[in-house]
Amino acid sequence: MHSAISIWPANPRIAIVGAGAIGTFYGARLALAGADVHFFVRSGLAEIRAHGIVLREGEAVQTLPPERTAVHASTGEIGPVDVALITLKNTANGRLADLLPPLLGPRTIILTLQNGLGADELLSSLFGRERVIGGLAFIAAVREAPGEIRIYTPGYVTLGEFTGRASERVRWLVALFQRAGIKCEAVDDLTEARWRKLVWNVPYNGLTIAAGGVPTDQLLASPEWEQEVRALIDEVVGAAARFGYVIPADFITEQFAHTRRMGAYQPSSLIDYLAGREVEVEAIWGEPLRRAQAAGVAMPHLGRLYAQLKQLTAGRR
Repeated sequence: MHSAISIWPANPRIAIVGAGAIGTFYGARLALAGADVHFFVRSGLAEIRAHGIVLREGEAVQTLPPERTAVHASTGEIGPVDVALITLKNTANGRLADLLPPLLGPRTIILTLQNGLGADELLSSLFGRERVIGGLAFIAAVREAPGEIRIYTPGYVTLGEFTGRASERVRWLVALFQRAGIKCEAVDDLTEARWRKLVWNVPYNGLTIAAGGVPTDQLLASPEWEQEVRALIDEVVGAAARFGYVIPADFITEQFAHTRRMGAYQPSSLIDYLAGREVEVEAIWGEPLRRAQAAGVAMPHLGRLYAQLKQLTAGRR
C-alpha cells in the first residue's frame, strides 16, 4: 500500500468557499503552513488584497501578507483544486451547484465544515458521495473586518468520511490541519460527531437569540435560561441515543465549563441575527427536530425554540 504522502500532495491546492471568520482562519493557517490556498471572497475583496489577513488571539497576532493572500471574486478564477473547503453558511447552499464545479478535478475532495445536519447529504447528491468528507469546527471566532479575525477559542476540528470509517485521505487532511497548528482528529462516525456538536449549537446559538440578543455569559447567569439550556441538551442527547449515539455526561459537563470560560461570547447565529442576516434555522434546529420526530422522539423544547426562531427570522435573505 502506498503511504498517504505518496498519494496526496504535501502542499495541496485548496479553495476556501466562504471566507467568513471560520474559513479565513483555517485558510490563513493552512497557507502559513505551506498550502496553496485560494479564497473565494464575496465582500471585502479590495481590503483583503491590500492588507492580507490578520489573526488575533489574545495578544498574539499572525499575519498572512497580501503577496501570499490569493483572493478571488469567483470560483472560476481559482480553477481545479485538491480540496474545496466549504465554510459557507448553510443558508447559502443553494449556490453550491454553481460555485463548486469550476473547482472540481478528477480527485478533488469536497470538505464541508458547515453546521447542523444536511450538508453532507446535499453535497453527495450534487457531486457524488465519493468526494465528500465532513468536518466539525469547535471554535469561537468572529470577523471584525475583511481579513481581520478575532479568535476567542481556537478549539479543534474533527474530520470523517460521509460514509464509512476514517480513510487514508481523512488522515492526510488531519495531518495538514495539525501541521498548521490546528488541533484535529479523525472520527469513524461523522453523523455521531454532528449530533455531539448539536449539544452546543442547539441551545447556545438558539437561546442567545430567543433571550433577546444576549451573549452566552448572560444566558448562563440566568437560572431560568440555564435550565432551558439543560432541557435542550437533554433532548439532543436523547435523540442522539435513539440513533445509537451515546453522548457521555462528562462531554456535557465540559461544554458548560468551556462556555463559561468563553465569557461574553456571541455565537455565529446571534451575530447573523443582530446584523439582520439569514440564520441557519433549518440546518441547526429544523433538520434535527424532523429526524428525531421521524424516529419517534418527542422534543417539545426544541420544537418551541424552532418555531420561535422561524418567527424571529422570517423574511431574511
